[in-house]
Amino acid sequence: MNTTLRSILAIIAGIVIGGIVNMGIITISGSIIPPPEGADLSTAEGIKAAADLLEAKHYIMPFLAHAIGTLVGALITAKIVTKSKFAYAMFIGVFFLLGGISAAFMIPAPTWFIILDLAAAYIPMAWLGYKLVEKNNRF
Repeated sequence: MNTTLRSILAIIAGIVIGGIVNMGIITISGSIIPPPEGADLSTAEGIKAAADLLEAKHYIMPFLAHAIGTLVGALITAKIVTKSKFAYAMFIGVFFLLGGISAAFMIPAPTWFIILDLAAAYIPMAWLGYKLVEKNNRF
């Protein structure tokens, strides 16, 4: 397969699969850590309305969704590409970081969560995905 085509498909696969993992975790999060009574966390408006009711525990699953989605996306991309695995994994990390920055402006969250999320869930997880592929070529 052409290297350029393979790289493009790797990026698409990383973004799509990472996004699916992210949304899957967000979808099941309410059954693992129930939202406050009467809160609807399925929309940005519902989150804004319930912002005062949310505790630190309610931010665990969104953080994990962002981190694991980015990790999986970067890992998939680094596994598929044949050259510049680090650069492609970082591209996925930056892509999801830009989504996180955009979400920080649209969805209310405490400052501590936004800082933690933007600092730890994207670029470090993309790097980890790359390292897992480089260290264990079995993924």
